[in-house]
Amino acid sequence: MSESSALYVDSHAYHDFVVKDRHVMLHVPSSGIFDLDGLTGSIVDYLRGKEQVTYDEIRRTFASAPEPGRLAESIEDLKSLGVLSEHFPTRDLGAQVSVTEFPLSTIVINVNTGCNLSCTYCYKEDLTTPAKGEKMDLDKARKSIDLLLAEGAKRDRLNVVFFGGEPLTNMPLIRAVTDYAELRCAAGGKGLDLSLTTNATMLTEEIIDFFDAHRFGISISMDGPQAVHDARRKTIGGKGTYEVVAAKSRMLLERYRSRPVGARVTLTAGYSDVAAIHRHLKDEIGFAEVGFAPVTSNPITTFNLVGDELRAVFDAMKALGREYVAAALENRNIGFSNMHQMLSDLYEGRKKALPCGAGIGLLAVDHEGKLNLCHRFTGSELPTFGDVDSGIDKPRLGEFLDQALDRSERGCSTCRIRNLCSGGCYHESYANFSDPHSPVYHYCELLREWVDFGIEAYLEILEKNPAFLQRHVANRSSEL
Repeated sequence: MSESSALYVDSHAYHDFVVKDRHVMLHVPSSGIFDLDGLTGSIVDYLRGKEQVTYDEIRRTFASAPEPGRLAESIEDLKSLGVLSEHFPTRDLGAQVSVTEFPLSTIVINVNTGCNLSCTYCYKEDLTTPAKGEKMDLDKARKSIDLLLAEGAKRDRLNVVFFGGEPLTNMPLIRAVTDYAELRCAAGGKGLDLSLTTNATMLTEEIIDFFDAHRFGISISMDGPQAVHDARRKTIGGKGTYEVVAAKSRMLLERYRSRPVGARVTLTAGYSDVAAIHRHLKDEIGFAEVGFAPVTSNPITTFNLVGDELRAVFDAMKALGREYVAAALENRNIGFSNMHQMLSDLYEGRKKALPCGAGIGLLAVDHEGKLNLCHRFTGSELPTFGDVDSGIDKPRLGEFLDQALDRSERGCSTCRIRNLCSGGCYHESYANFSDPHSPVYHYCELLREWVDFGIEAYLEILEKNPAFLQRHVANRSSEL
């Protein structure tokens, strides 16, 4: 290459910023994070806003660099990362592959559309009261397990998730399916993980002991202190449920020994004190972890977080994230699930072609035995993808995933977090835009800020106490 040849700058291949005294770069294609030395960082600064340069321009600009030999090395390093290229950069159009295999690892069994609560923000379109609930029968549930074993034949471990409505309204089915899944997996030499999310109101000592004996992963839906929880999570008759949920949760946490128990918080308009909710659930109730899900797509728009309030929630989550980092440097884990997940993605260097495993590794079975993209779509108008009798409609599901992989018509093709987010939740997009493939544009910028914050947190912990990452982040999936 001659010194006058053009070098194109691919501004969408990297994102650089300063973390305290470190100039770092997120390499977008690989999700890798690199420290930039002084010279390379200066070159990156010089490239900002430019579409192309020449080697001669760079050489003349940095003629006074103390190590002239390093200049060529820095340029080659940037070329190897695709930041500089002899070819005009193209947008990231996605994986450009066709999906034909669906190696399931997880099946979600919707045991009952009925629920004994009437939470104001519930997204479930097929939800009804326990008396009117449509329960899955045992034959369809067993066929769900058979489907999981057949499609997950190459997997060493399989996951069965019980969902509702409120899953505890159909405990006889959960017991029967647990026995069947354990027998079938043992016969096939497969490991098995069982889990569910419950509102806790129907827990008894006997049910807890059953879950403990079978090592269920349990998550409790609870929204915080009494005033917050009771405003949203009500009985069908309109009464708050905090007192019973708190009492049942404490009973569970005192009695349950198999695995740590986490709380799942739904954040809605009107209350955004993330730190106060976390302190109550973690320190006063005793959950091992607390995770937050902001509501932005509820059909009843009064519950949706938008504008300044959504911004305030993200700022509050960053404030709690800073508490997480301070504790991590002291070898303490405060159990903030959202930070755990972000750090896990960065620690493992994950690169997502799809936003989640729905359709590839996970499908949800509704009470009729139909296969849904995930548990959030049961009862929705999104077409299903086969059933437990005939199996997966692989052409239809493949077509859906091919569309999800194609970034050519989306902002994701140039977004710096495209391989960490990959467009966001299908259901979130479906609820907002009636299109499961539309990116979650309503909070893309906030997600980019959250990733930047996560990178800063990750680098600080990596520098000052890397053992925390190994102990608490690398092993997260096996702990919870």
